[in-house]
Amino acid sequence: MIDVSKRNNVRVIGEGNQSIILAHGFGCSQNVWRHFVTAYKDKFKLILFDFVGAGQSDLSAYDSKRYSTLDGYAKDVLEIIEALHLKNTIFIGHSVSCMVGVKAAILQPTYFSKLIFVSPSPYYINDQDYKGGLEKEDLINLLALMDSNYLGWSSFIAPQVMGNPNQPELGEELTANFCATDPDIAKEFARVTFLSDNRADLEKLPIQSLTLQCQDDILAPLEVGYFIEQKAKDNTLKILKATGHCPHLSAPEETIAVINAYLHLPE
Repeated sequence: MIDVSKRNNVRVIGEGNQSIILAHGFGCSQNVWRHFVTAYKDKFKLILFDFVGAGQSDLSAYDSKRYSTLDGYAKDVLEIIEALHLKNTIFIGHSVSCMVGVKAAILQPTYFSKLIFVSPSPYYINDQDYKGGLEKEDLINLLALMDSNYLGWSSFIAPQVMGNPNQPELGEELTANFCATDPDIAKEFARVTFLSDNRADLEKLPIQSLTLQCQDDILAPLEVGYFIEQKAKDNTLKILKATGHCPHLSAPEETIAVINAYLHLPE
């Protein structure tokens, strides 16, 4: 039997009746949610975890076939929820994890009450009238650079993804996170992340959702937020003043305040 807790380094914090599962994005770990832990640990039961290959996850559990699509990561989320006997969970995902949450909710809608997307994108590549943010040729070149020099690629791309050059320590943190991720797994996860087209899944989502979209996000332009709002049933779009791709780190107070309003929490 799979030890899900060990595989994904699952941690449960807080004693609230309502559970929130926090899913980090590519190249990160559960530590990126530290501001959320501080804000919510007295109100909710928080479930933190690392995707296999990230943080303190069990690297021996990585299976290239299972994780060749986002479906494998969605199964991990469902198995964590099942192991903890959770129902009606609030799912908060960042970046690629937003679509992981969508896939999980389509498979098991009763496990979730709401989905909250932080800087989501169903498809990162420009495609006719769809503006995903990246040209396919540029993305292929970035992936080739990652293959040839992962550490150099991390140092180059992480500060651009983070944005907020006035907070250089955040770019350095993201670079360190990228570099701490197993390189071979990261290369495969990057391809799954950036080449997957999950646009059709949005119309199948049966759970209400909130989209938090940032200004000047090189990976998820504002058009992506409007696309999700249009395609996902019962989706609420909020455009943040925050810039970059990681508002939970660069602008946690604003990000948490918008989520609080959506969840009807007292200020």
